[in-house]
Amino acid sequence: MNRILRATTKNQEVRAFVAETRDLVNKITQMHQTTPVASAALGRTLTAAAIMGVMLKGAKDQITINIKGEGPIGGIMARANGNGEVSGYVINPLVDISTKTNGKLDVSGAIGPGKLTVIRDFGLKEPYVGQIDLVSGEIADDLTYYYASSEQTNSVVALGVLVDKDYSIKQSGGFMIQLLPGASEETIIKLEENIHHISSVTAMFENGLNAEGILDAILKGLEPKIHEITSPEFKCNCSKQRYENALLTVGKDDLQEMIDADKTIETICHFCNSKYYFDKNELEVIMSRL
Repeated sequence: MNRILRATTKNQEVRAFVAETRDLVNKITQMHQTTPVASAALGRTLTAAAIMGVMLKGAKDQITINIKGEGPIGGIMARANGNGEVSGYVINPLVDISTKTNGKLDVSGAIGPGKLTVIRDFGLKEPYVGQIDLVSGEIADDLTYYYASSEQTNSVVALGVLVDKDYSIKQSGGFMIQLLPGASEETIIKLEENIHHISSVTAMFENGLNAEGILDAILKGLEPKIHEITSPEFKCNCSKQRYENALLTVGKDDLQEMIDADKTIETICHFCNSKYYFDKNELEVIMSRL
């Protein structure tokens, strides 16, 4: 089951989003045949994108999280829209590195130092782009810092993915808490107290809590009210037409070289692994459009 709760406190000083994304993350990681550490890294990013997608106002608005690191995973891309449609991939799905000394998957080691870029596309001429240097590579910490530095919004982001022995996703989800303008010192102290006493996202799921239970834990004593429950799902917006338009951008010389080779060109979507083919006749039609 995939669900995202959107809630606020009774005093309207805090808003919160809590996500259960096990089925979503399992479907996408199985599609890309990721190793456990790649599944954890991709799953965290997918959950964050799903939550941030819910925060968009328009159904067609889209958010993209792009992480580029110097570690062996290479990079991570996840995108979501206001309709709850989510997709993503890692550059190196087969990355395999040792676990940390505590036995946990070394996501930060797989990513390494690098940059996190958030792109919001509202259908205008230019999208909004924010970028930071990674502060930890654990993704949740990086997004917390992104909101503070790029959007001047005090937030707490927590993300977690638990990979089972058969490489399937046992637990996945996360939450985001944001202070609203005028939040009192009393509310801030209570939030800090609650966050200090909760366990990790995956531990809470393993202990039987669902999204509502996690919401009650993080907003304990602040009377949370759920306003909306959405169901994010995997969907890729690729099509042959999109790749035909992409071929228009390669330039006449390169396109003519493909035509002269007289071979069928194969294109592959990174997000869903769908393949689209263009034979010589189709390439000549594309060339005529130039």
